Amino acid sequence: MITRINERTHTPHDPLSEALGYAVPIVGGLTEHAVVAYWPGLDSYILDDEQATWTAKQWAEHLEDPLLEHPFAASPQGDRRAIFHLDARLHPDDRELSRAEWAEAAHRLARAAGIETPGDTNDCHWIAVQGKHGRLDLIANLIHLDGTWQGQPADLLRRLSDEARAIEEDLRLTPHELPPDSSAAARKRRPRQRSSPGFSPSSPTNSTARWSLCAASSSTPHTASPTRPVPPAPTRRIAWN
Repeated sequence: MITRINERTHTPHDPLSEALGYAVPIVGGLTEHAVVAYWPGLDSYILDDEQATWTAKQWAEHLEDPLLEHPFAASPQGDRRAIFHLDARLHPDDRELSRAEWAEAAHRLARAAGIETPGDTNDCHWIAVQGKHGRLDLIANLIHLDGTWQGQPADLLRRLSDEARAIEEDLRLTPHELPPDSSAAARKRRPRQRSSPGFSPSSPTNSTARWSLCAASSSTPHTASPTRPVPPAPTRRIAWN
């Protein structure tokens, strides 16, 4: 599963249109299972006799409500683009997930993104749309009903990546291979280098190797210390792995 954070927008129409594959607003309801998950607080606003299926326009209006209530709300940086859009894509060889599995993945990604807190009725308005094969779109309004702005974790990308790996494992999906430089396997293969105030990260840390280099450069031994690293040989280069 690969997650991607799209650029935030002022209204939910473009993200919802992208998720569904056609322009919003439209006339008529969505397919029965298009919206697989949504803000839990919405249930308390829906009457028992209210229609079970909303139109795409109605879902867009639901996402837009906090913007209409608080048109001047902005992030601490002054950004008024409040619509957050995340999409998650499965591997082409993955099996087709059930509605319940898509819903589980949606809630887990929403919590990782900081837009859903279990038990908090003042959370963000959000919906998860499964409108394209092997893809889930999570769309949220970062403005709360009381006008406050929902801050997101500073390590948002890492949190989403970690949650996607956990979802892959729990749902038995095809693991996504991380780039070699950032994969756990690469980190295990890469030797750790400990630095001290007098050494740069590229300085050798093996004392035997330091004295071998010293002997190659001079017949007079040098004393190695954290504040006086052994000088490199002037005519010989050694690559440290």
